[in-house]
Amino acid sequence: MTKIQNTKQYDLEDRTLAFAKRVRAFVNILPKTTANFEDGKQLIKASGSVGANYIEANEALSKKD
Repeated sequence: MTKIQNTKQYDLEDRTLAFAKRVRAFVNILPKTTANFEDGKQLIKASGSVGANYIEANEALSKKD
């Protein structure tokens, strides 16, 4: 595996951001029902927290807490 492929494969910060954006787009096309509204809010929060947790974990590794 070349260095460019390796970097692209593990670029999790960009991939988690793209995932959160795709989830938002998906939630926006769901029918506007009460159940979808509540579940959609939770899904958006959860998808965004993936990237936030990844960034926080990397910061914890780079400095002593």
